[in-house]
Amino acid sequence: MLINERLLQFIWQLQYFNKNELATTNAEPVQVINPGQYNSNQGPDFSNAKILVDNTTWAGTVELHIKTSDWTRHKHQEDKNYNNVILHVVWEHDGSRNPIAIGSVPSEERNRVPLSVPVLELKSRVAKILLRRYEEIMNSTAFIPCEKSIAAVRDITWKSWKERLLAERLLRKSGIVDIYLRQNNYHWEETFWWILARNFGMKVNADAFEAVARSIPLSILSKHKSQIHQLEALLLGQAGLLEQNFEEDYPTLLQREYRFLQNKYNLQSITLPVYALRMRPGNFPAVRLAELAMLIHESSHIFSRVKEAGSAKDIRKFFEVTANDYWHYHYQFDEMASFKKKKTGAFTIDNIIINTVAPVLFAYGNYHNDTGYKDKALQCLEEITAESNLITRGFKQLNIENKNAWDSQALIELKNEYCNKKRCLECSAGNAILKSG
Repeated sequence: MLINERLLQFIWQLQYFNKNELATTNAEPVQVINPGQYNSNQGPDFSNAKILVDNTTWAGTVELHIKTSDWTRHKHQEDKNYNNVILHVVWEHDGSRNPIAIGSVPSEERNRVPLSVPVLELKSRVAKILLRRYEEIMNSTAFIPCEKSIAAVRDITWKSWKERLLAERLLRKSGIVDIYLRQNNYHWEETFWWILARNFGMKVNADAFEAVARSIPLSILSKHKSQIHQLEALLLGQAGLLEQNFEEDYPTLLQREYRFLQNKYNLQSITLPVYALRMRPGNFPAVRLAELAMLIHESSHIFSRVKEAGSAKDIRKFFEVTANDYWHYHYQFDEMASFKKKKTGAFTIDNIIINTVAPVLFAYGNYHNDTGYKDKALQCLEEITAESNLITRGFKQLNIENKNAWDSQALIELKNEYCNKKRCLECSAGNAILKSG
């Protein structure tokens, strides 16, 4: 059977073993009053435990190993962090001498000979079905490790687990937002602008679009917000899209404007390339930058408007922009196309709310300790259509609910941070499956 220390910690933490007539390897009766709190840092595995051993109540730490001899092999006898261990829980007692921890001696006996730490063996007390399920999950190559058993997880478990997954995802993204904030002296509008531009670039041009946003301070863009052609000149020029010889008048005008503004503000265009290969024409970088320019044209204080919005519906309206007339007949410069208005579509706006608005709002609420903004971020996700991608479709095939972006973001977090890494022992669904036996 597959057994490792993390599984043993899981078994001890949730007390998934037979506690009838529990006794140490020295036949001393044991009662677990409190198994303690799991410690992921240096030192014993569990702290603040309380154990009754042979009519004596001990308070301290608990250490777990596969074999008793691991205590010596890991040199815990030389580490003061283990002086307060009151119980050594092992999968298999291999006959090794019980470890000694001076801190486990009651205060009134501290000057006497140190006592050995009692050892508790669990090998014969754990249900075989739990071990078989764990081994099956760890060896699985399916979409998610517990695919065969996931249907047994109750709705109430899913609800609370998704809430935690979504909170974890937004907190992790808040950490990314904080990195941006530190880079621009905690300028929230500038940070939002960087992340928004990155979002407009989609996966292919995300880095390049963010670089463009970083290369032009919002203060400069604000000065030219009333002139859409100047905003386009700045964005397209910084992206390196105004460097060729043009035949049409409009790109020639933008090129002339850019050269003037570049010299005025001492701007350096980005060195990252932008790509249009294997893209839908509506997502060509020139079109996306033109839409981004129109967004700034309508408001250069976008994050302030987002904060003041009452709902996701109101926020959506901010991003419903249409590029200027030239782009209705073009996807790129000097190439005429049939008429089609270039405006941000519903899918793009949903993507912006999911990947820019909600994370920055949540980070703002977290930074200012304001639950109102964090709640607004969650509300936005509840009001947005569920994402459809390989991950969410995979869960849909397993009949896992995905009714809105709140669900889909939680499921993406589950797949990427738990299922792919086989952190099943830290997953509420995995816990429920292992426990059900």
